[in-house]
Amino acid sequence: MKDNPEDLNIYAIELTAQGNYPEAIACFQRAITLDRSNYLLWYNLGITHRDSGNLGRARDALVYARELEPYDEDVLDALGLVLMNLGEYEEAVDVFQDGLDLNPDNHHLWNNLGVAFFSQGAYGTASEAFEAAVTIFPNYYDALYNLRDTYRELGNTSGAAVCEERLRERPSGTEGFSPGLSF
Repeated sequence: MKDNPEDLNIYAIELTAQGNYPEAIACFQRAITLDRSNYLLWYNLGITHRDSGNLGRARDALVYARELEPYDEDVLDALGLVLMNLGEYEEAVDVFQDGLDLNPDNHHLWNNLGVAFFSQGAYGTASEAFEAAVTIFPNYYDALYNLRDTYRELGNTSGAAVCEERLRERPSGTEGFSPGLSF
């Protein structure tokens, strides 16, 4: 294979899809040596590290992708999720809020911001974030589920009941989102 960053990126994505993370990571790293300023290579490297279970390296690659391209919502969402998985909730909140500054209609970012607040026990703020996600996309299963649980924590039984009814009306798993690799 010719050492071309685009070809290496495509090949690494194929390897990642097969679960061959070490070889995929090596391809991304080779591509990055050829084009250090391509934020998508860093983003894909971060996603692959995340999927392979190496959250520290995922964070580092995604932070660099963000430095190269601070306006990409997928980079911000992926970085925020990795930070939450590392228990760095305050940093995740900042990243999600930066993404929402770019696009206040991004329901995934609102939901993930709510999860970060919920994880810190800030249930009132979490409910506001989940409510924003559901306002933007009324059938967003994950946000409805999270909002229901948040309402329960807040003692809002009527709100929880409304969410429960709406959840029963839709099949689960139809709107999950996890930032993936990019071409």
